[in-house]
Amino acid sequence: MAHVPASERRPQLVQAAIDLMTREGIAAGSTRAIAAELGVAQATVHYTFGTKKDLYRAVVEQLKSDFVGEVRAASPGDGTFGEQVRTLAHALWDAATGEHGRCVLLGEFGSLAMRDPDLREIMLALQRDIEATAAEMLDAVAAAHGLTLALPARRIAVHFLGGFDGLTARHLTLHRAGDRPDQDTLEALELLVATTVGLCLGAPAAARPL
Repeated sequence: MAHVPASERRPQLVQAAIDLMTREGIAAGSTRAIAAELGVAQATVHYTFGTKKDLYRAVVEQLKSDFVGEVRAASPGDGTFGEQVRTLAHALWDAATGEHGRCVLLGEFGSLAMRDPDLREIMLALQRDIEATAAEMLDAVAAAHGLTLALPARRIAVHFLGGFDGLTARHLTLHRAGDRPDQDTLEALELLVATTVGLCLGAPAAARPL
């Protein structure tokens, strides 16, 4: 078998780990199983990552990159500030709950992180990055409309993501990844967007149209 440089092998192993863990869960992601998924020797996984923490960090970073990249690629479209925030929120929903199961896998990492200090460090970095990205996107939409946000963008982002995480958890408890949300979830998402826009504009959500 031809030698594959480490720079090429690493992303292949990360993707193999993501594919395997998405199908069967994190517990199934042993170095032996990941090696078998890609068709390489188990030693290749150990050589490339060194420790399981390094592998987990690479997996979470790739998931984050895919997730944030998908949301960033979504255009806010035309319309009012509120309409554009709504468009981005729905793009975030599609990225989080799509049939690829990314949100399920990240949720599993998050649950394990509650008892694993190494994983907690990784997931804490992920949370901070997602909050910073959401704040940056809010600032960009506000600037495009010549608006000054009534609260710091990060505070608004934390509010929105806290509610959003709860809704995605509810959805994935009731449904499978890729399923359409039920009416209660859709209405709750619209309410979350409305309250977020209200915080941005410094007025009760009901006082201003989206």
